[in-house]
Amino acid sequence: MTEPDLADLWRAAAPQVLAALVRRHGDFGEAEDAVQEALLAAAVQWPATGVPDDPKAWLITVASRRLIDAHRADTARVRREHWDALRTPTDRLTAPPADTAGPADDSLTLLLLCCHPALPRPAQVALTLRAVAGLSTAQIARAFLVPEATMAQRISRAKAKLRQAGARFTTPPTPELPERVAAVAHVLYLIFTEGHTTSTGTGLYDVSLTGEAIRLSRRLHRLLPNNSEITGLLALMLLTDARRAARIDADGSLVPLAEQDRTRWDEAAIGEGIALIEAALPVGPVGPYQLQAAIAAVHADAERAEDTDWSQIETLYRMLTNIAPGPTVTLNHTVAVAMVDGPDAGLRMLDPLLADKRLRTNHRLHAARAHLLDLAGRTAEARTAYSTAARFTTSIPEQHYLNAKATRLRLQ
Repeated sequence: MTEPDLADLWRAAAPQVLAALVRRHGDFGEAEDAVQEALLAAAVQWPATGVPDDPKAWLITVASRRLIDAHRADTARVRREHWDALRTPTDRLTAPPADTAGPADDSLTLLLLCCHPALPRPAQVALTLRAVAGLSTAQIARAFLVPEATMAQRISRAKAKLRQAGARFTTPPTPELPERVAAVAHVLYLIFTEGHTTSTGTGLYDVSLTGEAIRLSRRLHRLLPNNSEITGLLALMLLTDARRAARIDADGSLVPLAEQDRTRWDEAAIGEGIALIEAALPVGPVGPYQLQAAIAAVHADAERAEDTDWSQIETLYRMLTNIAPGPTVTLNHTVAVAMVDGPDAGLRMLDPLLADKRLRTNHRLHAARAHLLDLAGRTAEARTAYSTAARFTTSIPEQHYLNAKATRLRLQ
């Protein structure tokens, strides 16, 4: 087995091994450390001795031994008190045999644990990527453009907070489940959004983030197939990611939706996404992920940009505004209004957003305004707005695109 194959195997097995250990031994932080030690042992032994018949069982056994050895060797008072708060002396000294199967909801339980309400949202994102997605600390740090040591501290603090909060590897009480599942969905949405258009750096997107967000959303959908918002979330990711290949041209420059070569869109992903949202919408209460997926489906259904049913998109944004109002939704709604009723109508709706402190330095507001001003023939104002948007963005591809638009208008 090649090194890349081993890496894929370890990434797939690690969350399952962690889930089994946390469920059996109780302490998330110690279990995560033990899993990393087991993976290191596998990296050393498997290339020489071959991959075991049951790699997951091998990893669980080795990690469990690491935990037991650590418990026996560690005499530090604080660590002992933390462990004793979670396990009885008998449990601590006589660890149960490694469980290679685990209950069917292990993946969901691990996601719920990573999104514990005691953790702030950034910590939930980092812990989910580390423990459930199997990304290394270095990979997560690169994705969010912080030093590896900084990200390691964030993850360590998150694990410590779980310990302090007495978080257990159990399904939360029924009254807490809707909020916790919603938190998991939001974390996956944030991970996908950051990967789809990275907030900083030279690349437009980060496939390691979008890919993991889709993979984990698939897993969540399998565990909760009747949750229409989870279905909508997966559909939204598939329909959005389907356009990835057409979002940049040969030299890496950004290509806006209206100018993309739609033959490069992923037809299989579009088909799956549309089937998911069509199945979800009639079933349960319509939520924001379903509506965003429906909007993406309307775009995907148009063979050419000029065939887009903007009237339907405007209606969907109006529905989204009613159930999940926010400045970003309003911003997107104004563009749809402009496409239906003309750029002046969009500008009348958009200009008041300039007074919103949350959006004043948001490059997307100024970019959308520039686009509408350009459509309205107000060239000088559009050029200024494009330049302002370029100044505020921290994404290099977006900055290049916006500056190029401003330059084009200057030359007209």
